[in-house]
Amino acid sequence: MKKAAGICLLAATVITQSCGFGNKEMASDAIGVKVSPEDNREYSYTDKKAGYWYGTTHQEKTEWWSGWNMAKKRILADYAIGVDDPAIGSDLQLNRKDALECVVYPDRIERGWGHTQESFQMLDNTPILSIDLVSIADSLFIVPDLSHISEVKDSEHGLFLTPTEAPDMNILIAPARKTGFVRFGDGIKAGAEADGFIMTYGTEDECIALADLYRKSGRQMMKERKERISGLITDYNYVKTNLPSLDSALNWITITMDELITEQQGKGIYAGLPWFNEYWGRDMFISFPGACLVTGQFETAKQILKDFAQLQDTDPASETYGRIPNRANLEGILYNTTDGTPRFVIQALEVARYSGDIDFLHDLYPAIKTSIDASIKNYTDENGYLTHADADTWMDVKRNGIPGSPRGNRANDIQALWYGQLTAGSEIARLMGDTASAEEWSGLATLLASNFERDYCAKDEALIYDHLNSDGTPDKQFRPNQLYCFELVNDDIFKQKVTRRVWEELVYPWGVASLAQWDPQFHPQHENWHYYHKDDAYHNGTIWLWNNGAAMQRMIEYGQVEPAWELFKNMNRQALNEGAVGSLSENADAHPREGQSWVKRSGTFLQAWSNAEHLRAWYQHFLGIRPNLLEGKIVIEPHIPAEITDLETKVKIGSGTLHYSYHNGKVSVKLEGCDADLEIHDQQGHQDSPLFEGVTFCTPDPLDSYPCFDTYYEEALTY
Repeated sequence: MKKAAGICLLAATVITQSCGFGNKEMASDAIGVKVSPEDNREYSYTDKKAGYWYGTTHQEKTEWWSGWNMAKKRILADYAIGVDDPAIGSDLQLNRKDALECVVYPDRIERGWGHTQESFQMLDNTPILSIDLVSIADSLFIVPDLSHISEVKDSEHGLFLTPTEAPDMNILIAPARKTGFVRFGDGIKAGAEADGFIMTYGTEDECIALADLYRKSGRQMMKERKERISGLITDYNYVKTNLPSLDSALNWITITMDELITEQQGKGIYAGLPWFNEYWGRDMFISFPGACLVTGQFETAKQILKDFAQLQDTDPASETYGRIPNRANLEGILYNTTDGTPRFVIQALEVARYSGDIDFLHDLYPAIKTSIDASIKNYTDENGYLTHADADTWMDVKRNGIPGSPRGNRANDIQALWYGQLTAGSEIARLMGDTASAEEWSGLATLLASNFERDYCAKDEALIYDHLNSDGTPDKQFRPNQLYCFELVNDDIFKQKVTRRVWEELVYPWGVASLAQWDPQFHPQHENWHYYHKDDAYHNGTIWLWNNGAAMQRMIEYGQVEPAWELFKNMNRQALNEGAVGSLSENADAHPREGQSWVKRSGTFLQAWSNAEHLRAWYQHFLGIRPNLLEGKIVIEPHIPAEITDLETKVKIGSGTLHYSYHNGKVSVKLEGCDADLEIHDQQGHQDSPLFEGVTFCTPDPLDSYPCFDTYYEEALTY
């Protein structure tokens, strides 16, 4: 009989051993999160290719997307495991809710029932699931959930399952070691010497070959996966402060962000899990700085840009000519957004600034030039503004073909992005030797900037209009998009007033609302199916965590470090103690439910731009690290919160590493392996402005009535 291997658990929710620089054996294990049955948290893993697994720690299958998903197809809902129990003389299914211990690690989840321990994990770039079982029992069994299975077939290799959504493929369930097994209900049973079970995916021959591969090299593959994951928080982004919970949150958010960088369709970034396991141009390039740049993954960043450039609409007769896709998945490509393309160009320049490399820009320049020239020809008006359809911004929801928050035809953030595309494109054009384009684009950027403050800024209201309607009238709905337009406004006092007003009218302790609560179109909760469809609330009140990054950035720029830090800490708490382990969700309610003091999360349980903007705010604004290797310099303008008294970190820049320390109120930095000048600005940065005296978070203060509550549906609405 095998002896049960114990799982090392600490009493704290988060296991916070110090891992030290480069200690890959300990780094990922040191941040495991212990979960109780009462908490029953979500977790997810990807294979970095086209597959992901979603589950809950103490529950069987919960949602339609639970289990194993491959290339946007649901292939296995769940599985159950069990042992023969000598104490009762019969087989015993091991229910997750009865697990005595459960720890979610970045590379695996471990559960223990005293006599039996389970360790579940995926493998990198390979469709294999490993379910290690160590037990004092004589035999083990596994039974798949057949909800998504159309056929089950016995074989000498194990049990073959045919997924309903992938009828040409198979799942093979087999012992982890090549040993005897027998059919057991809808599953199989093997001796304890099997060490558990594996599942592989592919054609029958591919499944068999993958099983052989696992038996030959599985342990080494697991070790390499752990080392890769650990390297993200040791080799690339090590951080150690006097606040262990901060360290753990940053490490986890870094790792779950990287979980979404995949190769499903060339290199790309999933927009989010569970239902956005595909590439969205807008989401991808919003996520780019936090996903790839501050984390030092420059080669990955270049490849994503190159792969996405290949998907550009290059048909001059097309109404979306020049655009980078809004969405690219295995079913097709959609170009229905205006903002993804400017972000593509802006991030191309940012990669060059972080990496110091311009060679890759030669490959991208034809796409960059096409994108700008097509917009100039087809989409700009006489004032230099970029025009677009009602739902062609990030507030893009439509229901029955009707936009839920129409922002046509000149949204403020689109003008800021267009300005960024023109200025970035102009700089890239000069690097490529295309002086004529550089001068043309720079001139148009100047025209745009000269008109924006006049047309969009209501100085007496501390308001940047959300958009101009097609007839030129301004829209005064109060939305967070104002925060993205500051580069087009010269009046610094006005920008401070806008920042404070946005903070106090849109920024709750749990995130940034998409519409002010005093607006009649406001929806207090994202999902309230007895009154309205969730899409009606999506951009009309619902919290969007990705906007936290811009909100914190603007506050920090005006010396408001401590209010920004409070929001940052609240997001760290979500990652460590709420929802999906280590992840930030897409959305949240704007107002708590009745009897609650905090809001409910909603949308995807793991959203790329939520994670990424959190990381960007930390590195670029709290730490204040802004490389520009094209000019041979790295600017450090720290804004360290008072609660942090000691900090050691390192980040990749160019071909080298920046070592960054903060002790006794002083920042010191050292650059290795990269030739650049360091500019360290005063720790205080902008002095605290009197315009922010007494600034507070927005607090729920609903109107007496909202139109969204006019009708109650006895039978709740559905999709």
